[in-house]
Amino acid sequence: MKVQITAKKMQLSPSFSDYAEERLSAKLDKFFGSEASAKIVLNSVKNKIILELTVEMGGMIFRAEQSADDKNDALDACIDKIIRQIRKNKTRLAKQLRDNTLTDSIESAPDEQIDYEVIKHKSFELRPMSVEEAILQMNMLSHEFFMFKNAETGDVNVVYKRSDDNYAVLEPRR
Repeated sequence: MKVQITAKKMQLSPSFSDYAEERLSAKLDKFFGSEASAKIVLNSVKNKIILELTVEMGGMIFRAEQSADDKNDALDACIDKIIRQIRKNKTRLAKQLRDNTLTDSIESAPDEQIDYEVIKHKSFELRPMSVEEAILQMNMLSHEFFMFKNAETGDVNVVYKRSDDNYAVLEPRR
């Protein structure tokens, strides 16, 4: 597994990099193998470490975020969250990944079919607007996300409010 580590507002020791690579390999290689890539982003906020772990393989993206006093504890918690995501959705994931390593390594998880029920379909006209205008519109509607046509790029984007009360924009890759 390829691992990329980024630290914001803090210094990283080489020992954490070694620890992270060792833990990711030990826990996640049985699900993903060596072709997967992992990205760890560490941020220090008010004497807490916020760790975001994103694992990507075959078009599937797994993400977990955890805050803790210690970065090692946060990493272990994120790895456990990703394993729970895999086990919870193992049937769907096995079909999408088309890889026997996923189903072979989740033998201990119970087979449970999860059906998602769509209770509402909504259509509306997308009008071009800036990201700032989309955030304003989202807040006026008291929504957690808002889909809009980006006036600068012409692409459909989604702006959403994160759990840390900041905003993020989802854009299609080119």
